[in-house]
Amino acid sequence: MARKVQRKLDKWKSKTWYNVETPEFISRTNIGVTPAEEPEQLIGRIVETTVGEIANDFTKHNTKLRLEIDNVSGDIANTRFLGHEITTDYLRSIVKRQTSRIDANLDVKTKDGYVIRVKPICFTVKRARTSQIKGIREVMAKIVLERAAELNFEQFIEEAIMGKLSANIYRNAKSIYPLRRVEIRKTEVKTVPAKV
Repeated sequence: MARKVQRKLDKWKSKTWYNVETPEFISRTNIGVTPAEEPEQLIGRIVETTVGEIANDFTKHNTKLRLEIDNVSGDIANTRFLGHEITTDYLRSIVKRQTSRIDANLDVKTKDGYVIRVKPICFTVKRARTSQIKGIREVMAKIVLERAAELNFEQFIEEAIMGKLSANIYRNAKSIYPLRRVEIRKTEVKTVPAKV
């Protein structure tokens, strides 16, 4: 007796492909496509890309952005910014022997009420003394807190990602001890103000 062959339905064919776009302040770029059966299934999906891909600048490929799809209109999935991080291999390439690595971990509030965790990092030319490290860390904290209070969320994130904030820290902290590199290692959006 012949066995009845059950035909499998191809689930991929029933899915729709959506274009994933970055938020407005990161120059609204299409960063890829993602499939889903229903647009609601996309909400909350985390997408990662690099600043290099968005800005078409190869030197910025070491900065990863984390985005979350928060709404879908038509075939476009809009995202919101969750945070950014510098790749570990790039960080490892900056670390050198006989130098000091100075980290800070700060929670700052922007002018429009967003709370963001910012982790700046400095590398000195040679090994610094404890008092110098403390001084540099204080400068880092002061600048990050001040800039956050002056800027709204989008401006602050742009400065953090594009290197303006780290350049500002570098200018102000190098008088304490010669610095080799300053980076904003990571940002993370902690709380978003409630929409009125």
